[in-house]
Amino acid sequence: DKVFISEPKKIETVNDPKLNKKKENVVIKCKRSEFNHYRNQRYDKLKPIPVASKGWMHRKSKGDFFTIKIYDENYEPNLLYWDEEKSFPDLKIHDSVIDALRTQGIMKPTKVQVDSIPKILAGKNCLIAAETGCGKTLAYLLPIIEQLMKWSKVKSDRPPNSPLSLVMCPHRELALQIGDIAKIMSYCLPFTCTTIIGGRTKKKMLNPKFEYVDLVVSTPGALSKLISTGIYNVNEVRHVVIDEADTMLDDSFNEVLLRILKKLKIGYQNLSNSESSCPENCQLTLVSATMPKSIYKSLEDIVETDSLVTLKSNRLHRILPHVPQTFYRLAVSEKPTKLLQLAKQSLKQKVPTLIFSNKSSTTDWISLMLNENGVPTVNLNGEMNYALRLGKYKEFKDGKVMILSCTDVASRGLDTTHVKHILNYDFPVFMADYIHR
Repeated sequence: DKVFISEPKKIETVNDPKLNKKKENVVIKCKRSEFNHYRNQRYDKLKPIPVASKGWMHRKSKGDFFTIKIYDENYEPNLLYWDEEKSFPDLKIHDSVIDALRTQGIMKPTKVQVDSIPKILAGKNCLIAAETGCGKTLAYLLPIIEQLMKWSKVKSDRPPNSPLSLVMCPHRELALQIGDIAKIMSYCLPFTCTTIIGGRTKKKMLNPKFEYVDLVVSTPGALSKLISTGIYNVNEVRHVVIDEADTMLDDSFNEVLLRILKKLKIGYQNLSNSESSCPENCQLTLVSATMPKSIYKSLEDIVETDSLVTLKSNRLHRILPHVPQTFYRLAVSEKPTKLLQLAKQSLKQKVPTLIFSNKSSTTDWISLMLNENGVPTVNLNGEMNYALRLGKYKEFKDGKVMILSCTDVASRGLDTTHVKHILNYDFPVFMADYIHR
């Protein structure tokens, strides 16, 4: 910036260490600096706390903004997740499984894995609630693989399409992601797995594929149809996992999911008497990034709810501290212009960006608008045709397209570690959805 001064003056630089330190310790930085919040700042109990969004209901507040930034760029977020004391052998994971993990570059367990794996291996019904990205998928997959390596030998005479373990999740992209992780592990280890997703289910029913499979990863709708037509048999299932349990137990999935669960004999604790035997009951594991409020009421007819061992992260229901958040006060008519400006910045800087909307129709419109304005964008929502939806997320993940316009279907469970920018075009209705995003 250039500053023009009418007469030459000697400009003195004020170098006040206290002032500089205060600037460095800004946690909430506002357009109106009097609303800034500094680290360890205290407020007078008798005076109202200055709120950054105060007055935002008034039309004159348009153009205001504030940013929450708890840590600087040098902060290492992985410190939140990794357990420095325990190793995979400490968790009684088989050497062959540890070798398979090493081929994927995984050398040590995360905190959620250290807490969860021993409980699941002990046959307990578990509810794992921890923030996104902390290793929940392997927290349940590793003990399942350990179990399958024993059970598949004992149950070698079971008929085709009779899995020993089920993993159910709300949408196709997540099912494919979990299925890919399991498939990679199966190349090195003695168990088989398959992924079942919706789309062309009639073709699968008319021309079914029969195979010996130990682990099935599926969406509930597709699996329910294959079970009801007798193509898949769940009588041999000894471990069932419900991933993204808060979504799976809401009204959209509840009925289909409970129909499947009622076919399983879920016990209080799933114990096998010896290495050469298979437990009689089925074990239940629930996984979520938020703690579902209605979980006990939904499952009271399926499992004794007091048998559920709850494993909670100490960061549950909190925003991850290394992610800075900026809030803009805009008029409705200004939102498309601001979105286009931010999307063009992301494209120019090659920053993978997710744009979230509350409705599928909005994601369609955003995708069209950005593409028409020279910003290549792919679209992903639950109402898309199967053939159109297939591979859209993969294009984004592989870096072929920098921007993905989506509903909350992309906010839960998907591997988004390469994403560097999240835009909420619509603010979510529930706080849990904001945390997921």
